[in-house]
Amino acid sequence: MLTAEQYIQNLRDLGDRRIYLMGQKVSDFTEHPMIRPSINACAMTYKLAEMPEHEDLMTATSHLTGKRVNRFTHVFQSPQDLVAKVKMQRLCGNMTGVCFQRCVGMDALNAMWSTTYEMDQKHGSTYHQRFKEYVRQWQEEDWTVDGCMTDPKGDRGLAPSAQVDPDLFVRVVERNQDGIVVRGAKMHQTGVINSHEILVMPTQTMREADDDYAVAFAVKADDPSLIYIYGRQSCDTRKLEKTKVDVGNVTYGGQEAIIIFDNTFVPWERVFMCGEIDFSGMLVERFAGYHRQSYGGCKVGNGDVLIGATQSIAEYNGAAKASHVKDKIIEMIHLNETLYACGIACSAEGRKTASGNYVIDMMLANICKQNVTRFPYEIARLAQDIAGGLLVTMPSDADFNSPEVGQWCHKLMAGDAKYSTEQRQRMLRLIEAMTMGAVSVGYLTESMHGAGSPQAQRIMISRLANLEAKKGLARRLCGIDPDGLF
Repeated sequence: MLTAEQYIQNLRDLGDRRIYLMGQKVSDFTEHPMIRPSINACAMTYKLAEMPEHEDLMTATSHLTGKRVNRFTHVFQSPQDLVAKVKMQRLCGNMTGVCFQRCVGMDALNAMWSTTYEMDQKHGSTYHQRFKEYVRQWQEEDWTVDGCMTDPKGDRGLAPSAQVDPDLFVRVVERNQDGIVVRGAKMHQTGVINSHEILVMPTQTMREADDDYAVAFAVKADDPSLIYIYGRQSCDTRKLEKTKVDVGNVTYGGQEAIIIFDNTFVPWERVFMCGEIDFSGMLVERFAGYHRQSYGGCKVGNGDVLIGATQSIAEYNGAAKASHVKDKIIEMIHLNETLYACGIACSAEGRKTASGNYVIDMMLANICKQNVTRFPYEIARLAQDIAGGLLVTMPSDADFNSPEVGQWCHKLMAGDAKYSTEQRQRMLRLIEAMTMGAVSVGYLTESMHGAGSPQAQRIMISRLANLEAKKGLARRLCGIDPDGLF
């Protein structure tokens, strides 16, 4: 397994990439102040695996090689593996306070593992063996792999093949004896620049006319045909300032980017679906289920940080003993632990697939994510309520250090005398970052739209609800259909 330092060096050693940020091509992205915090967050998934006290949670035994591997590269072998995944994600969220970016690849790995197996069973293809060899290398090299699913989509009322611009969905534009050539783009890609490899999947169930869009494949992150466009985040240019205090989270951050496939060649050994429209829906649903489970861990870990920051600022403000403040903190804890309970429940109820790996309970995973689209927003609202208006009116760190007005800032921003003004200043900036700044992308907006927007979960909940069986229970007990009563 890689150490955190080796992971960062690996990124430096990758070939030159076409990365654009704020209109400029980035030369060394590993040292760019707006990108480096996200690299630090991903590196934590390697650092924790180095620590003996976290070995059981952060590592697992590969069923392919018998070696210890980072759990982010693991093929889930039991419900206990699924539970450990959620606990691991909570730990990583605790240690970074942001999105640590490695979950999408892990979830894509397990969705692709079972889907390729069942695809081969039906069609006689060899996708699963190809993917198995890819996973073996993934584990041996301890890659961070970006799972690419979301296409630009264009007109949502039109199928991929009916779009005015065909590049709005990733598609195959050429097939030959050596492989395929693909064009298109994937949006909102978490940690894509910080990855060794890119694993692409279709974004929705494909119909007969869309067989060119039913494609899954892997490419190296430094493939020369790829173009990356880094996404803006609220308050992101604060990272360019000399002081880190106003950033809030002084070390870690998240990352979202667009990746463009500009006639990218993919050899057949790295192609895992090519035209099998009948399995595109299975792959999407399984990936979405795993990733909706993930939010019961990572967002809970972030929530722990925000709750701790809110309790701290209440103490710094001298308001921690107020009954309404205590009650609001309790409500934040209740909401956060409810999310965790859903993540654990859908894991414990996991089942074995035909390929041998385990998939979560789909209904409970969708319930988990539906709650995640709501509860973090209430947790953030309560944090802002307790923090007070200074959260958005506090002067900059430059003013606190100014020879002209610094003394006034320290004098007027004081709270409980047991705590320094700087402690209060830093804690307020952390709450600001998590609820409305750059870090809030990974806590709030990602809670809403990551792994599918709220309506996507409601569609799955409706599909899985088995209302006819529930109606039968009611008919039996009210006497309309009394069979089975004693």
